[in-house]
This record gives sequence, structure tokens and C-alpha cells, in this order.
Amino acid sequence: MKILAATDFSTRSQRAVRRAGLLARQVAAQLTLVHVVDDDQPSAIVELESREARRYLEEQTISMAELQGLRCDAVVVAGDPFDGLLKAAEARSIDLIVMGAHRKQLLRDIFVGTTIERVIRTGPCPVLMVNADAKHAYRKVMAAVDMSEPSARAIRTAREVGLIGDANLWLVHGFDAFAKGKMSNAGIGKDEIARYVALERLQVGRDLVAFLEANDFGVDKWSLRVKEAGPVDAIMEAIKEVAPDLLVIGTHGRTGLIKVLLGSVTESILRSVDVDVLAVPPVRS
Repeated sequence: MKILAATDFSTRSQRAVRRAGLLARQVAAQLTLVHVVDDDQPSAIVELESREARRYLEEQTISMAELQGLRCDAVVVAGDPFDGLLKAAEARSIDLIVMGAHRKQLLRDIFVGTTIERVIRTGPCPVLMVNADAKHAYRKVMAAVDMSEPSARAIRTAREVGLIGDANLWLVHGFDAFAKGKMSNAGIGKDEIARYVALERLQVGRDLVAFLEANDFGVDKWSLRVKEAGPVDAIMEAIKEVAPDLLVIGTHGRTGLIKVLLGSVTESILRSVDVDVLAVPPVRS
């Protein structure tokens, strides 16, 4: 397995490097540290910053405890952060990109999207966004699912890259009780509406169990969180209840009741949560 950790030497990217080192040690992976130098400046400055970046990366591989004893390469790329990361990942057939949480730049985020979102949208592999300090392997993992193939792929990927391990596992799924509003408008009593919602919740729970069985995920390993709520609200409520270390989410899940779509749910989650997030894109054609 090959892991790429992107760093701009900020505190948030240092967390990402530590998590990447910890994960690489767990799964005996090859680790590549990548720093991108902005090439939209005089060539002498680009060369100077590149030399300094290489020196700092080499110092990190020696001094950072999580990196010691690993197969670890340090690479400096000149270019746009987005393009530089993708080129480095594609050239090395990377299996997982690890990045720190993005800096919030409101106008740029609205019109362009953050680097991490652009990497997830068009990149070749899953992206782990690191928010928290890496002190140990993930112990509590939550997966947001819509029972589509992309959400199943996200769970399989998390397992394959070693992020699940022996962690306690939760599934979160949001559902819409479609007839609830019509029943209320028709004057049907609250008790009858509550029974309808309870039956809908029960059916969703059964569907989730069938989803786990169909994908051989092991029904007994998972705790379910079924929410009568929109996708973002369902995920945020479940995170407050469970306080997971890691949220696993698939992009472009186009069926079911939680539509985990990059550009809506996934981007909202990336910008809102304080836990680490593994975002798994669909298979690229």
C-alpha cells in the first residue's frame, strides 16, 4: 500500500503527516511526503523555497516520532497545490491521500472550492482529511450510508486501507417519512403519525441490515443510527451522540435516502465537522 501525505508545514498539515505515519506503520505502507511550492513567482524564489522545503521535509522524517523507521520519501513539487498533489499521486500510484483540514477562505471556497475538495472531486484515490491529533489508531468509526454501491465502496475502502481495524463501528442513515406532512394536513392524529414514522424507521433498519449482509460487512459488528432527518442533520446529530474518531463517507451515491453527493452533503460535512473524514470517490472511468 502507498500513502501520500500533503504538507504545507502548518499545524493542521503536521497532524496529517503524523496520522499518515501512524497509519503507514499499522499497515506496513510506503509513505511519501509532498510539499507543493507555488511556481507563480520568480524562478530564483521557487528554487530557494524548494531547497528549504526539501531540507525541512528531511528534518521531519528524522525528528518526527511517527515517521521514524518507515519507508518514507520526501518530494517537493513546483506548481498549483491542487495540480501538484494530483500529479505526485498519479505518478506514484498512490492508494490514499492524507491532508490536513483546509483553511477557510470564504470567497475562494464558494467560487473555486478548497484544494481538498478538488482533490476528492477529481483525484485518483480516497482522501483522508485529518482534523484531530493522531494519538492512536481509530477506535470509533462511523460510516454515513445511503445503501448505494458508492457507500458500500467507502466502507470496503476504509477496511482495505486499515482505517477500521478493531474499532467500534456505527452506521448513520437519514430517512424522510414522506407521508408525514400529508397525514398532518389531513387531520390525522399525532399518535397515528408517530406509529407511521416508527414503522418507517423499522423498515429502514431492516434495509440497513440487508445492506450489511449483502456486502458481507458483518451485521453484528455495527450499531445503527437511523434518523428522521436530512442527510447533513442526520450525520451531525449522530456525530454528537457517538463522538467518533473517523467518519467514512462515499461521494456520488445517487440512490437512497441520504444522497451523499460531493457538492452538497460531502462538502458541507468537510467544512463542518471536527472529526477526521475519509471521503471515497467513485471508480473513475
